[in-house]
Amino acid sequence: MSERSKKFLSYYRPYLKLFLADMFCAMIAAGITLVFPMIIRYITGTVLIADNFEMGIIYKLGIFMVVLVIVEYLCNYFVAYQGHVMGVYMERDLRNELFQHYQKLSFSFYDEQKTGQLMSRLTNDLFSLTELYHHGPEDIVISFIKFFGAFIILATINLKLTLIVFAFIPVMGAFIYYYNRKMKRAFKRNKQRVGDINARIEDNLSGIRVVKSFGNESHEIIKFHDENSRYVSSKKNSYFYMGKFHSGLGAFTSMVTVAAVFFGAIFISNDGLNTADLIAFLLYINNLIDPVKKFINFTEQFQDGITGFERFMEILEIEPDIKDKKDTHNLLDVKGAIEYRHVGFRYNQKSDYVLKDIDLKVAPGEYIALVGSSGAGKTTICSLLPRFYEVSEGDIFIDGQNIKDIKLNSLRQNIGIVQQDVYLFAGTILDNIRYGRFDATDEEVIEAAKKANAHDFIMELPDGYDTDCGQRGVKLSGGQKQRLSIARVFLKNPPILIFDEATSALDNESEHIVQQSLESLAKNRTTLVIAHRLSTIKNAKRICVLSTKGIEEEGTHDELLAKNGQYATFYKMQFNK
Repeated sequence: MSERSKKFLSYYRPYLKLFLADMFCAMIAAGITLVFPMIIRYITGTVLIADNFEMGIIYKLGIFMVVLVIVEYLCNYFVAYQGHVMGVYMERDLRNELFQHYQKLSFSFYDEQKTGQLMSRLTNDLFSLTELYHHGPEDIVISFIKFFGAFIILATINLKLTLIVFAFIPVMGAFIYYYNRKMKRAFKRNKQRVGDINARIEDNLSGIRVVKSFGNESHEIIKFHDENSRYVSSKKNSYFYMGKFHSGLGAFTSMVTVAAVFFGAIFISNDGLNTADLIAFLLYINNLIDPVKKFINFTEQFQDGITGFERFMEILEIEPDIKDKKDTHNLLDVKGAIEYRHVGFRYNQKSDYVLKDIDLKVAPGEYIALVGSSGAGKTTICSLLPRFYEVSEGDIFIDGQNIKDIKLNSLRQNIGIVQQDVYLFAGTILDNIRYGRFDATDEEVIEAAKKANAHDFIMELPDGYDTDCGQRGVKLSGGQKQRLSIARVFLKNPPILIFDEATSALDNESEHIVQQSLESLAKNRTTLVIAHRLSTIKNAKRICVLSTKGIEEEGTHDELLAKNGQYATFYKMQFNK
């Protein structure tokens, strides 16, 4: 058994008792359907033609059949209700596991993925998969009991007629096998197309303000129509094979009935069969149609569900690029000394180096700024410190400890990041600030907001700290969102800070307020600042000028101006001096 097969079956383990009860009820219900034709055969072939006909037997058989109907109802109810409940539980487990795995995957994974595709794997794919988990086994069990039960009973009625009827089965098997393979490929394409549509929708809705600001609604509609049309084409292709599959099996089942009637009539004329036996035979043939239908449903569910499972496992089998080693430890009593030692980085083996042979030491509590042209690697240097990406060469140390030897969670708990593009979650201002430390009291949240110069504007809002931020914080200005992100970091209270162009998108008034908050936050903390506006880093203890060749210049603002090098060029360009 393959590893994926073992993984597939493992999700039944927590619900084994419920699964077995579901299978037991399915078996009872299937067995009962085999009893009714035998009773009818007995009534028509024995009771009704008997010389000493007794109505009492009819009453008893009627009561017996009513009891069977009640038992069948109870079993089918259990299968329909508890079976679906089991499926929902398994869907929950699958979704939880995949979502947890999403949280472990590295930035490099998300750099290559579409959000809509990832959402589709977490939603649509799992719907079809849990239908397979629930209906698949019971459909197989029911079909097996009805199919082979009917075969045995029919063989006892007339073996020759049974063999004639079942001669169609191998042909049906080959037919089903052929179209199963076709449908599997078609269903996989369908899921990919659904993911593409989700990605298109997510991209459009996330950027709806940009769309409207450029008046490009019609362009977006055309792109969505194209994506939707590709989905329709994919579905049409799958329906083409499904249509052939259904109609072909329908023709086979009809031919079985025709063959039974034709050859049954011949056997009756030759005294090899009586009318009651033929009636029972035809009832059992009709009984065979139900397992065939179930098998049809199962094959569709199997192709759809197993495709979803393959897409589920494709993600689950991806190992995070960055994870804890066995002997990692927590980062304790952090002073904040940072050292980059011969650090090089590239995104993959085929790409060029973004950073090469970077040597940089930052003293505890030092405020250091990184400047340079676009593509020089400023953000990359800072992204390597919390191990959002792994260094390709060299090592990075905090307080003399290699960051690879520190537990990821502990490392990142000791680093606070304020970015240019602030992300606020749907919820209240209080919730968003508390994201910095979930166990913080309301008083601690308010104190953090005060330190970030956010308290006053929050209190001016109608609902204060209970004000809803809107999706991605759309109800707040850029400066307000930035101050909330700073309040988060105040609440987190890390010894090391990274400011990634935190004020570059703000107007002058907002920049002044936010800059005050950042300077307050940076006191007595080791701080790396990526700066676009050079006016914000004049007071930095040290400024490093980066280029594609590495660190070209280092010094204070005044020292670098005096050198009249790259920094001086940037400064003159920015201030027209």
